[in-house]
Amino acid sequence: MKIRVVSSKEEINTLGPNEEIVHLAFRPSNTDIFSLVMKCPSVKALHIPSSYKRTISNSAKMYLEMQGIDLLEGDVWGHRKDINEYSEVSQGVYDRIDQYREDGLSEDEIEDKMIRETRLSPDFVKFLVKQNN
Repeated sequence: MKIRVVSSKEEINTLGPNEEIVHLAFRPSNTDIFSLVMKCPSVKALHIPSSYKRTISNSAKMYLEMQGIDLLEGDVWGHRKDINEYSEVSQGVYDRIDQYREDGLSEDEIEDKMIRETRLSPDFVKFLVKQNN
């Protein structure tokens, strides 16, 4: 799964309509969030650092919820935007989730194991497990 990394408000205009997960590396305003959703009708989740998530207004959270868009907390560790505008979740993560399902683990157990095994945030791991059904 590819995560489009957006470093500034100006970059929202460069997004394509097929983006599914967008990481905002800046503190977005309500207008930024609304603009992004209008520009990317296929978006499933916004991924933002925890310090920024706490400052998202309730109206923006409600808007995202009404649009069926998850607001995920986390960071894209070690990503170099100057090299690639996307951060990727490796196939190995999905393979591990599938393996744990085959082993009969519950969703909660899978999430706990994946949080410990990866450097991904709990919100993002829950999203991946839910998407990988």
